[in-house]
Amino acid sequence: MNIFFELLEDGIFASIAAIGFASISNPPRKAYPFCAGIAAAGHITRYILMNFAGYHIILSSFAAAFVTGIISLPAARRIKSPAECISFPAMLPMIPGMYAYRSIQSLIKCIESTAEPEFIHYMYMLKLNWTTCLLTITGMVLGATLPVFIFKKFYFKQKA
Repeated sequence: MNIFFELLEDGIFASIAAIGFASISNPPRKAYPFCAGIAAAGHITRYILMNFAGYHIILSSFAAAFVTGIISLPAARRIKSPAECISFPAMLPMIPGMYAYRSIQSLIKCIESTAEPEFIHYMYMLKLNWTTCLLTITGMVLGATLPVFIFKKFYFKQKA
């Protein structure tokens, strides 16, 4: 039962963040519930893959973004809006902020270090965190856009 509440909590917080991110990107009002639901589904997918299946954040984020992209296609057709206006606000709660923060923190520590072993340690931490952050975001972008290319037939296009 505890696992259920962990997943529910993760989904609720992802939904709240997605609604906040969606509000600043100005999608149609009927897109908000879809953004919230899709964010919860994507974030719960990543949470399960990371915490129960043991996958790394990069692969888990790619899979969660792919799930987000797949679910966004029928939702976009329903509200007659491009899938990106639903999927990207829904994916923003999955941005690996701690890795970006640790990258900048390691960079500052690297600049401040006076001893060579300390410098090498912080340079290693900078490379590790920055690479993880960059690959995670790249995986999310690829995961979200692949469904659009795979399922072109179901993709809603705005008519000019």
